[in-house]
Amino acid sequence: MLRRLSRSLSFRLLIIFVVLALMFVYGTFAALRWVYNSDEIRGLISGHLSLHVHYVKEDIGSPPRIDRAIAITESVPVDIRILGPDVDWASDETFPELDTLSFGTSPRFSDDADAWVDELQGLEFAIEDRHRYLKIRQGDYDIVVVSPRISDKSSGPDVISIIVGLGLLYLMLAYAAVNWLFKPIRAIRAGAAHIGQGNFDHRIRNIRQDQLGDLAADINQLADDVEHMLDAKRALLLGISHELRTPLSRMRLLLEFIDEDADRESLRPEIAEMEKIVVALLEAERLSTRHVTLNRSLVCIEGLVDGLLNDYFDRDRDRIAVISKSPGLQANVDEARITLMIKNLIANALRYVPASGGKVEVSIDANDEVVALRVCDNGPGMSKDQAQHIGQPFYRGDPSRTRDTGGTGLGLYLATLVAKAHGGSLQLINPDQDGACFECRIPNGFNIRPEPSR
Repeated sequence: MLRRLSRSLSFRLLIIFVVLALMFVYGTFAALRWVYNSDEIRGLISGHLSLHVHYVKEDIGSPPRIDRAIAITESVPVDIRILGPDVDWASDETFPELDTLSFGTSPRFSDDADAWVDELQGLEFAIEDRHRYLKIRQGDYDIVVVSPRISDKSSGPDVISIIVGLGLLYLMLAYAAVNWLFKPIRAIRAGAAHIGQGNFDHRIRNIRQDQLGDLAADINQLADDVEHMLDAKRALLLGISHELRTPLSRMRLLLEFIDEDADRESLRPEIAEMEKIVVALLEAERLSTRHVTLNRSLVCIEGLVDGLLNDYFDRDRDRIAVISKSPGLQANVDEARITLMIKNLIANALRYVPASGGKVEVSIDANDEVVALRVCDNGPGMSKDQAQHIGQPFYRGDPSRTRDTGGTGLGLYLATLVAKAHGGSLQLINPDQDGACFECRIPNGFNIRPEPSR
């Protein structure tokens, strides 16, 4: 949750708003404190407050006169209590006892540099139930003035509660506004993910007229350009491959008229290699289309592998072991293309195993989710860096490209395309180890089931 929020632009903008709001509030209070702490303002407020205290003292008199205190409460919305050696009077009978109030100095009335008002001698302050009490010492008497009146009970919310509530409300509104502002990003991400997976016909819809809308339009245009470029590349490659077939057929025909047996036999594998490349390129382009058509049928995988070995690897049968962990397994697959995939994997393994003692193991297994085909060998293996390039056309782990370890780099590419066309995957499962083990996993949703026993 926290990781997702940390990557959210809306959340980051919200944090920026909060930080700016806190900085504004802090700056405002700092400015007010700076203004109030100036000698001129402090002196002005202190003078006025001292003057009011002097008026109260003079008006009530010493000893205090109750009638003057009553006159003050009638003209000003305050209550007064007078306590002394011979008097204990309050303008309101519910006026609290003075010993129940916590009187003391106020940090706002001090000679400290950060106080708002200079210290006033002979004054003490207390706060209780939102009433503010000011105690004035007049000789042997204590005169306590409270504002507002004792009978005036505040029914409204506290100022702090109002500020916090408004702050939270504004924060929610800001979050909603930011979330609406960046809402197209989710659609843009989803559209870019579809396009990145090769769905170049996908387009981002409901584009807004703003900068995010311009970004979505640019991504749509990019998808158009890439789709046209790939279509042009595919058409060019298919055209070249088709055109190469005619001269290759002529070369094979002319090859038969060469008198020298040595020359004929030396050219024959070269022409065969060129034909194999052309066929591989054509098949790769067919498989790499978005809507490749597979001729599916129920195929016994064990029988398919056995027939493949008889047709193409009869000379190497002693070096190839077949292990079936699911005897009689049938799968609804394209037989010709699955045969091509297994053939390329076995040929690739035989190419790299030692001439003496080389072993290739083909295993067949299945569960409720996938059918797994493995081709493992005891050759030199592949590194993790090499494994990252598996499935790339014309890539070979051996850069020397000698005839002994030759090949066009299209075998694993074709095998990968066949696995993907069936909704599966092909990967090297043991990088940086002796021997290479390739595993093809095909989803078990294609009516894959064991052959019924007879």
